[in-house]
Amino acid sequence: MNKIAVIGAGTMGNGIAHVFAMKGFTVKMIDINEAALTKAVATITKNLDRMVSKEKISEEDKVATLERLTTSTDLEAAIKGVDLVVEAATENTDLKLKIFKDLDQKADKDTILATNTSSISITKIAAVTERPDKVIGMHFMNPVPVMKLIEVIRGYATSDETTKKVMDLSKTLGKIPVEVNDYPGFVANRILMPMINEAIYTLFEGVAGVTEIDTVMKLGMAHPMGPLQLADFIGLDVCLSILHVLHDGHGNPKYAPCPLLVNMVMAGKLGRKSGEGFYTYTAGSKDLVVTERFLK
Repeated sequence: MNKIAVIGAGTMGNGIAHVFAMKGFTVKMIDINEAALTKAVATITKNLDRMVSKEKISEEDKVATLERLTTSTDLEAAIKGVDLVVEAATENTDLKLKIFKDLDQKADKDTILATNTSSISITKIAAVTERPDKVIGMHFMNPVPVMKLIEVIRGYATSDETTKKVMDLSKTLGKIPVEVNDYPGFVANRILMPMINEAIYTLFEGVAGVTEIDTVMKLGMAHPMGPLQLADFIGLDVCLSILHVLHDGHGNPKYAPCPLLVNMVMAGKLGRKSGEGFYTYTAGSKDLVVTERFLK
């Protein structure tokens, strides 16, 4: 496999495109929004510039990486002849089902269709296609160029051949793939999201403040980032969506999202991307400032 298409030019999509292009693959990044594609290429260029300044890659490597990357708003034309499509659109079930139904009709019959979903059933996504054996999950971690893990999720009908190809491909990217089965939340988010949710409950019930909760987890459990800061980084809307998938999929009340999380998302306080979550974010500042409403 050497020709890759990435659907979605957001944070995950541009990170995935960056990694594939840097490792020598021909990459087509696809989005319905031309402005989003322009912004994505600018982000990739900025990240490559940072790598050059840190002497992790050469200027020639940067130029070659960008030369291997093209963009398009024409899905049908862009996916013709590719070996693998990686979908990295918004974490929305109906949207992903629509995309995969479309991909199945327009992609070559041998093309593997992968989704970067962090929680949605691979089996459900595969069921809208005529190639369920070639549908698989590739759950990259954010930030993609830095994080080593890829959670490779087998749907009910995913073939051994498809799984092996994706596992081998992931290693070619310099990543560490871990094969898991298709159950709500897979492994990463089935464990992570209840921890984040419990941290929010701990704040909601007045056990401790934002800084105190994050400090306990960083110093006591050696986490590089506290759970509330991490929730802001992931996006509170994404956390809520994954908790709904866990709650609906397992039918277990332990996955019910904290009312504080629900209210924050309804209020548009989504974390870093909206400028406010448990912390308040100011452009150009690296200071971690607790949002005023959570100050004691």
